[in-house]
Amino acid sequence: MFPFGTGRASISSSRSSLGVIPMFVESNPGYPYKKIQVPFGAGHFNTIGFTFNSNPSYQSTSNHSQSNGISSLQNQINTQNNRLPQNLYPQINQNAPFSYIQPFCYRRSISDFMKLGTPTLLPKEDFDARADSESLRKAMKGFGCDDNALIEVICRRNNQQRQEIAKDFKTHYGKDLVENLKSETRGNFEDLLVALMTPTLDFYCKEIYDACYGVGTDEEVLIEVLCTLSNNEINLIKERYQEMFKKDLEDVLIGETSGNFKRLLVSLLNANRDESGIVDPDKAKADATELLRAGELRAGTDESVFNSILCQRNYEQLRLIFKEYETMTGHSFEKAIKNEFSGTDSDIRDGFVAIFRCVTNKAEFFAYQLHKSMKGLGTNDRQLVRLVVTRCEIDMTEIKEAFERLFGESLKTMIKGDTSGAYKYALYALIGEQRSS
Repeated sequence: MFPFGTGRASISSSRSSLGVIPMFVESNPGYPYKKIQVPFGAGHFNTIGFTFNSNPSYQSTSNHSQSNGISSLQNQINTQNNRLPQNLYPQINQNAPFSYIQPFCYRRSISDFMKLGTPTLLPKEDFDARADSESLRKAMKGFGCDDNALIEVICRRNNQQRQEIAKDFKTHYGKDLVENLKSETRGNFEDLLVALMTPTLDFYCKEIYDACYGVGTDEEVLIEVLCTLSNNEINLIKERYQEMFKKDLEDVLIGETSGNFKRLLVSLLNANRDESGIVDPDKAKADATELLRAGELRAGTDESVFNSILCQRNYEQLRLIFKEYETMTGHSFEKAIKNEFSGTDSDIRDGFVAIFRCVTNKAEFFAYQLHKSMKGLGTNDRQLVRLVVTRCEIDMTEIKEAFERLFGESLKTMIKGDTSGAYKYALYALIGEQRSS
């Protein structure tokens, strides 16, 4: 089981409506033979050391049970003790680190397995919704509020468990837990707790709504969501957005954005990216050449070529395209994007850069976003809350590592310098850090 936003997610065939908000979505990263459950919001999975074999030996898995497939993989991975390497789990469940094995149609080495990431917030073992709701009631009863007690419960349970706590709280006390939290807390701490208590799918929809109907349009939110999620996660968002706000999301985006950026968002919202994971070196060279002709080799830029390739090719194919482009030009494709789209095209530039970074290293993309939320004067607390809440159950460990590698200081250190009080300590808990100060 994985959180929303992991990627390669598909709508469960057994689910006909969004009457029950999904915590997890059925996923098949690449091939139709096996399905697993992943948390909403994880987006497209990244491969580890992806390599291409021009003539791979075919191994059908359609007539084998999952246990047989896993057993075969175990033998390939470790013949000495027949055990899977650390952090790869054959039985996917939310109590294990959110990494998984993809039984490929082609035989590939251990380096070719897909990895989702390592969360900093895991489900509570021996979870007891009744005891947790009682703890929250005591923390908010009477004069004042015990912020530490709120943190110990809400910031140390995953989203599915938090929803169970909210249901138990209303059942036993006849009160809405979120409304209670709003009345007892203030400021950024309140915003963080309310975000945590919101089902992940609803949270994404509310963030998009506020991005479009606040003062101006917050393009950063639209980029973070639509440029990072899988086809089926985007389809879930469109369906849920319609239910919540009685508006068609595509119509909203067309009305709130313009020009090339609008066309990029509409393309992404169409959710038509190839998710097969299959690569074609010849087509990668052709696409790299086409991108070069649409940008650096002509006066002006043909944005439609960039839009078509970046919004349709699968992540593995895009990595190959980017590599071919760099071989041809001697510089990265990210540099080409920044050179070709500047000035008034800054929004589409940021969108294309987001796609490039998610394809090449998603953890680094989110590390850049976190740094951006806190750098300079003031803190964009809304962005900080959104990033921590949506990634802590997916890949925050990798994001923290990328953050320190890129910026020379830990994420905790930067949070310490930009936040304070219960808000700071709640963020510490979510990113898996101790309350040292």
